[in-house]
Amino acid sequence: MHLLKQALPYRQFGATDGHPVIYFHGTPGSAEECQVFDRYGKENNLSIICYDRSTIDLQLEDVVYYQRMADEITDRIAGKPVDFVGFSIGGFVALQVCRAMNGKVRSLHLISAAAPLDADNFIDLMAGKAVFRLAQHFPFTFLLLIRLQGLLAQIFPDQLFRMLFASAKGEDKILVADKAFQSMMNRGLKTCFNHPKAYARDIKAYVQPWKESLSDISVSTTIWHGAEDNWSPASMAVYLQLALPNCSKMEILGRLSHYSCLYRVAQTICLTINTLN
Repeated sequence: MHLLKQALPYRQFGATDGHPVIYFHGTPGSAEECQVFDRYGKENNLSIICYDRSTIDLQLEDVVYYQRMADEITDRIAGKPVDFVGFSIGGFVALQVCRAMNGKVRSLHLISAAAPLDADNFIDLMAGKAVFRLAQHFPFTFLLLIRLQGLLAQIFPDQLFRMLFASAKGEDKILVADKAFQSMMNRGLKTCFNHPKAYARDIKAYVQPWKESLSDISVSTTIWHGAEDNWSPASMAVYLQLALPNCSKMEILGRLSHYSCLYRVAQTICLTINTLN
């Protein structure tokens, strides 16, 4: 008997019935990030959709995992154009889903995107290098760390927030002092660490070699990156621009870091996508 595949849960921001834009949140991260696009999505008639990746069967990994998302998006757009936005490690996921969709994505915007660790010695420049090394070499200890972070997210969210942003640089320092940003991040971290195995799936996939996959991804790509980003150093953006076959534009933005870049470019990205419609 053929069983119908259950649709993936998602959150939608922007216009109710506008042009579809798929947003891939960071890891750690959640659909809460997508709120930054809500106003600009409404102004440009864009429906910004963020799927809950934690609900995808945990047995699905690697290409099957990305294909599950590609199939869901293909069903949703029903032959219409679609654009992607990927933030941080969500940029890695977006690239792999583009690859699975085989030319069906019209444009991709990478914000503060993390490049493959097998491409260069990027890891020593990353604020989260200790976590990535655990994921690479000590997976059991990595899972224990995630569970500890999950406990902090539920009981002492402000403490976890301070730990994650202790090394904030550039205009991320201004965001860290903003109560609305802190509240948004705390909600997102609780959501993320409620699903430790799903979080681990994205991180473990990211730290594996994947630079060879980039030559297969021909979608028209724009890269947006903060010059002072120490979560995903700006050298990652330079690498991605050179490695992607159809990267038409890269902007390295002065004084900005990881999240401040997301906040700064959200309006411009929505305007840019609207001009394609």
